[in-house]
Amino acid sequence: MSEASGHRYIVALGSNMRLSSVGGPRTVLGAAIESLADSELDVLAVSPIMESAPVGPSQRRYANAAVLVASPLSPPDMLALLQAVEGEFGRKRRGQRWRARTLDLDIVLWSGGIWVSPDLAIPHPAFRERPFVLTPAAQIAPGWRDPLTGLTLRQLAARAV
Repeated sequence: MSEASGHRYIVALGSNMRLSSVGGPRTVLGAAIESLADSELDVLAVSPIMESAPVGPSQRRYANAAVLVASPLSPPDMLALLQAVEGEFGRKRRGQRWRARTLDLDIVLWSGGIWVSPDLAIPHPAFRERPFVLTPAAQIAPGWRDPLTGLTLRQLAARAV
């Protein structure tokens, strides 16, 4: 698929648990990126992996990254694909929010601008306050503008530091 044939998405990745069949959080992120590339997505850019402190009750540090992908999928279909990949990596969506997890995949932005539905909000509602999302996203798409603020990811990342 060519980039022109689909939407572009920035997807944030996070992991803070070892997966016995894969390895530690950094290895989980690498395997997840491979899984995304093997699905209906063209992986156009991958950020370096960074570490961050946990948000919420988890005590384990996170490995974080971002990918820029192209896909013909609509936002709800992209969400379903990302949740299926999380499931392949042992993610279960129940219990306490922000607990330790093997894999977290979030749509941060998409080329269609704003999307709001009961199950999905794009831009991701909290991405502007999270350096562990902004820094990797700005590394792969520094000129991408937040449709709500008009600021580029580079500008938002500079403000979050």
